[in-house]
This record gives sequence, C-alpha cells and structure tokens, in this order.
Amino acid sequence: MGRYLLLACCLTLLCQSAQASLRQAPDAELRAALQRTVNQADSFADRFEAQVWLLDMSTRLKRYVPDTEERLDLLRLVHREASKAGLRPDLVVALIHAESLFDRFAISSVGAQGLMQVMPFWKAELGRPQDNLTDNATNLRYGCTILAHYLKREQGDLRRALARYNGSLGQDKYPNKVIGFWYDYWHVKP
Repeated sequence: MGRYLLLACCLTLLCQSAQASLRQAPDAELRAALQRTVNQADSFADRFEAQVWLLDMSTRLKRYVPDTEERLDLLRLVHREASKAGLRPDLVVALIHAESLFDRFAISSVGAQGLMQVMPFWKAELGRPQDNLTDNATNLRYGCTILAHYLKREQGDLRRALARYNGSLGQDKYPNKVIGFWYDYWHVKP
C-alpha cells in the first residue's frame, strides 16, 4: 500500500512538473495515447511504474519527437528492448540521442543505420538479410543486444563498452558524449 501511495505521489509530482514545463495540463489526446501505451507496456513491473516513466520521458523527448503516438511507441519499445538486454532504458535513450538524434532513417558516413546506428554487416552475421534496420523494433533489438554484449565483455565498464559499440576503443570522446547526454538529459534515478 505504501509503495502505491509513493508511486501516486511521484506521478502527481511528475504531472505537475510536466504541466509546468508545458504551461498547460496534458491534453486529452496525450492522456489517451499514454493510456494506450501503458496498456501495451509489458516490460514494466506495474502500471504505475509505466505511467511515471513514460510521462517523464515523453515530456523530455517531445522536443525531438513531436508526435505523441510516435514518441510513446518509441519509449515503450526502448524500455522493452533495453529491459530484455539487461540495460537501463534511460541509457539507451542517451545513446540514441548521441547516435541518431532520434532519426530512425539516419545513416552514418560508414553506413550504420537507424536509431542506434547499427552496422548492416550484423544482418549477414545473423543470417537475416531481410531485417530492416530502420524499423525501430529491429534496430533497438540489435543495438541493445550489441551494447549488452560489450558491457559483459568489458565486465561492466560502461566507458569501454560504449567505445566498443562506437568502434572507438581507447578514445574518450564518444563515451563522454553518451554519458553526458545520459546525465544531462535522460538519467532517471532507479
């Protein structure tokens, strides 16, 4: 009972914070979209956790992904794939911010594709040439799995894992960028 009261208070505070930043109450469209997303969010421990995280992150992400439905769907997918891979969803959002600025059609100068900038050679490695790396669910599954692998390989050293993910092991620029975005914009205290 105490946990639900605490979560309800947190949700109330987040709603007030979101209202203050938006200078208005969430409209009916946002409320309905959030409710649909919460009902589809199967990676959360409970509905209250889903509501709190989705509302908080949706408010932060609005400037990059203005469409409500698209934003909430992306957040639900990020949470699901990050959770499956044992990663913090807010860290994955920071990595996406650094890699593609939330553009699912982004292609790097070396050919990496999608939100998490996955290299296409991975499709051949997995025997799945038909996979579409600009599909958010596919890109997140690949990217989260790759990052989780590098974290395990580097025994939890986030900086080294991020450098491996980026192909810049031994350099600090990329890990600093992702970690900076994480702490400045996306970090959620567990």
